Amino acid sequence: QVQLVESGGGLVQPGGSLRLSCAASRSIFSISTMGWYRQAPGKQRELVASITRGGSLTYADSSKGRFTISRDSANSMVNLQMNSLKPEDTAVYYCNAKLGLRDYWGKGTLVTVSS
Repeated sequence: QVQLVESGGGLVQPGGSLRLSCAASRSIFSISTMGWYRQAPGKQRELVASITRGGSLTYADSSKGRFTISRDSANSMVNLQMNSLKPEDTAVYYCNAKLGLRDYWGKGTLVTVSS
């Protein structure tokens, strides 16, 4: 099992930046894939970005060129650098870990992009 705690959300103006962090309760060396998802009001949860143990990256089309995911195995953390934020990026952002056959989720951190 693993517990995930997100941080770094908040209110930012359009065009601004935020860095989200996800701290895991255990070493992430054995976790095959870690990622960030988001859920906007009235919408389904969707993938933002993910990174595998080997460093392979996946980005949603809406994230490409603006967001960067990174994995800090030494500190058991996964970060998401978000630049050029848009109002449509407003959502609760969730950290995800795929361990074995199970998905683990954090409680989420709210990102609001508004002027």
